[in-house]
Amino acid sequence: MTDKAVPPDRVSAERAGHAAGSVWDASLRNALNNLERWCLLVAAPPPAKMLRPHIPALAAAAATLVVVVITMFDCDVRASAWALDEPQWFRDLFEKITDFGLSGWFLIPSGFVVLCLAALNSPLLRRMTQGVLSALAARFGFLFLAVGVPGLFVTIVKRMIGRARPYVGAFDHPFDYKPFIWRPEYSSLPSGHATTAVAAAIAIGALWPRMRPAMWIYAFAIMASRVFVLAHHPSDVIAGALTGAVGAFLLRRWFAARRLVFCPRNLSAYPGPSLRRIKAALHEALSRSPPQAELPSR
Repeated sequence: MTDKAVPPDRVSAERAGHAAGSVWDASLRNALNNLERWCLLVAAPPPAKMLRPHIPALAAAAATLVVVVITMFDCDVRASAWALDEPQWFRDLFEKITDFGLSGWFLIPSGFVVLCLAALNSPLLRRMTQGVLSALAARFGFLFLAVGVPGLFVTIVKRMIGRARPYVGAFDHPFDYKPFIWRPEYSSLPSGHATTAVAAAIAIGALWPRMRPAMWIYAFAIMASRVFVLAHHPSDVIAGALTGAVGAFLLRRWFAARRLVFCPRNLSAYPGPSLRRIKAALHEALSRSPPQAELPSR
């Protein structure tokens, strides 16, 4: 019994498929290795001095909590009554504006950029190029965490608190609570949109200071929209803003403690790579030939 000869074109196809699979495996391992390395850098233990409480920040947070409680008693009912009588065109306008407060507007782009940079960065690149790509990944990683961590915290806590939204039952009864009910209509405190908007304003403003005015206009528009569309009480919005501010501030200190993105002395952002260097690094990374797998000999 003799073996049948394998057609040459089939051998070539098998070799090409094997090579393509090896390239994809190598690229995936490279991306996962970069993500693991970056995560370990962020998770490294900080210096003890960076863990000391920041007294001015604590005082500001305590004062904001007092404002939240006062607002519950003094403003929430009046704000809901006013929102019920607003013109329909006004509410329709802010129904569109408020959708821009969803965290996905920041998490999806920043997360996608980090994943792309993890795939592009490689030990085969020049050290300068690796440094540029890593610096970009650190900045977009900070933005992702500064928005995502406070948002995740609020998503859990608001359902544990169980405060009714203004449109539930009688609008003039702002102390309707059903803790641990885990229903959207009882997840008013704090506002997730306000948390996202303020965290994004602080994070983006810390990375790119020239964008601070535009980001704070955005944040205040989102916070106001939550009241105008009867999704939240004013106290919910203030509590959400406080959560977003505290979360973004803590993440900024966390990165600075590891000398990532921010200076530990004054929390100012380190100078980022110039646009020229970014273009050069991306050009080198995108034009780099993928590692060729060794084909088996016939």
